[in-house]
Order: sequence, then structure tokens, then C-alpha cells
Amino acid sequence: MDLPQIDAHTPILIAGPTASGKSELALRLAETYGGVVVNADASQVFDCWRVITARPPAEDEARARHLLYGHVEYNRDYSAGHWLREVTALLHGPERYPDRLIIVGGTGLYFSTLTKGMADIPATPADVRQRADSIPLPDLIAELDTTTAERLDLNNRMRVQRAWEVQCATGRPLAQWQDETPPPLLPPERCITLNMVSDKDWLEARIRRRFDLMLEAGALEEIDAMLDLYDPELPSCKAIGVPELMAYRHGKLSLDDARESASVATRQFAKRQRTWFRSKMKDWHQVSPDWRP
Repeated sequence: MDLPQIDAHTPILIAGPTASGKSELALRLAETYGGVVVNADASQVFDCWRVITARPPAEDEARARHLLYGHVEYNRDYSAGHWLREVTALLHGPERYPDRLIIVGGTGLYFSTLTKGMADIPATPADVRQRADSIPLPDLIAELDTTTAERLDLNNRMRVQRAWEVQCATGRPLAQWQDETPPPLLPPERCITLNMVSDKDWLEARIRRRFDLMLEAGALEEIDAMLDLYDPELPSCKAIGVPELMAYRHGKLSLDDARESASVATRQFAKRQRTWFRSKMKDWHQVSPDWRP
């Protein structure tokens, strides 16, 4: 596949499921066409995990500038809204980057807010969030309006709970807020949009290998450094591999069981990502892992 003709500043967006080779492609594009690599993965923003979340290693960061990786403290809230404001500053702020942005990641919601816009919804009060945390998922779903529910992955508690919180806090369904969304920061027609696609068996084999590679690269050292700070309710601590390895360190799982549990969770997550990208990004350029610029 050949990229469209682009000038020196056209942003490149790279989406795809976990373990599909997105970061490698972003680095190749940065070295070939020039640009700075910008993270669009919700787990990779936190400072406590590099190995477990497969953040680019230091040697890759030495080959091209990387931004929005590991810059958020482990106990902070961080949402798509936070991310969009940071990308806006990179594009239009007083210290905006002169280089092309190559935005890469597997968090579909980040790309959606970037290319389709984001509703200006007030922050959720702490007491509303605390109530939501205690409500079972089926009960949260039951209280949503039909339009909002039809737009959500109802197996994704985080998204369902967010919709419930918005409805409870503002008195208006999330769908209404979404329908009043302002223009997007980067419409697709102003970018090069790439969606990583791969054979399911190839991807699952990479996912199974990833756990052992994580262990070899120091995943357990990261777990040990966070043992006293671990809180399963924190977004940073929900990254796949963290609960499983924490359970291993506390004697609740064998290492083999932790490996299998993490692999299953990763495969399920990748399946949800693939479904999202097929639905939301069918007009993007489809590229395979072996494609070279």
C-alpha cells in the first residue's frame, strides 16, 4: 500500500489492536518521513508501567521523539478529555511542535474524540462516581436511555459507568451531549489514517508470546515496585497483566495461571478492539504488519 502524497506536516494516525505492531510502524514512519510519535493508548500514559503496558523501550525513544508516554502519575484520573487537551496543545498551543504528529495507539475512544469531536461534558462529582462504583453493571445498563445504550459496548463497564454518571450528574443522557459535539480537532480528511489489520491466529500467537517477553524485560520488577501502592480501583492498575501478576506475587495464582489469565484477557481485549476499528474506521487505510513505508 502506498501512502497518499503528503506534505511535511500532515498528521498520521495509526490505530489497531494490542500486539499488532503499531509502535514499530510509527517508529518506521517517523524515521522515513519525519515526525514525533504521540501516544494514544490509555494504559501507556501512566508512569508506573513501561514493560507491562508495552510502552516503547528507551532505545526506540532515542531513535525518534515520543510524547504522552508515562507522564501521568499512577494515582491520577486521566480521561479522553485530558488526552485531547494535551494533543490540542501539541497542535495549536503556544509551544506547539513543528514536526508532524504520528499518533499511535489502541484506545479507540481517543481517536474518536480526535477525529469526530468530543462533547463538553462537566466533570463527574466524586459522590456520583462513588455511587456508580457500587452498582452492578446490569443495573447501570438498565437505567440508561435506549439511544445511549445502543451506542455503547455494554460489556465495557468503564464506558457504561461513564454514561450512567453523566446521566445522573447532568440530568441529560450521554447521547444528547454527544449529539451537540463541536467540530473535531483533526477530521480524517486532514490526516493520513492507518488501521492495522492482521490474521487472527498471527495476532493471538504474538499475544501469547508477549507475557514471557514481559517477564524477561522486567515486568515483575515493576510489580514489586508497586506492591505497596497497588489499588485495583485505580485506572492505572487495571492494565492487563497487572492484576494477574499482583495475584501471583501475593500467592493467589501460579505463574502459569497468571500467564494464561493475562493471555485470555488480552485476546478478549484485542477482539473488542478489532470489532471497534472495523466499525468505526472502515474508511481508514488498512495496513498489515509486514507493510513497509
